Amino acid sequence: MTKRTITLSDRAPVTITEEDWPTIADASDDWFDNEHKVQANRTSDWLIRVRQHKDGRAIVYATYKFDSNYQKETSRQVRHGQLLDAGADIVAAIRTVTERMEDMDAEHHGDDDTRWAQLADDCIADLPAEEM
Repeated sequence: MTKRTITLSDRAPVTITEEDWPTIADASDDWFDNEHKVQANRTSDWLIRVRQHKDGRAIVYATYKFDSNYQKETSRQVRHGQLLDAGADIVAAIRTVTERMEDMDAEHHGDDDTRWAQLADDCIADLPAEEM
């Protein structure tokens, strides 16, 4: 069984068993300053993910990672997330988490202010469809 520790906003992290908390939606993007990522001097990775337990609880979390090989540039990681009770509004949590990430990400990609909003839209579109 694979364990994963997830950083949450304004509370202690949680450790889950991935098999008990499958991913139900996610969206990601990356950027690098070279033709190939492995040769890049700077890289950025964005991720928003939703995991849900069979009891209905959900975890919405996002990560941002910036790595630089340049002197005097600091690599950085930012993480936020929310643990939701069964029946809570997952879409609202996706918006809240990505808005908080956008605020933290601005110093590295201030000219790219729509990336987190697009990732939120993509993650929401990836949620399981509702039966009508």
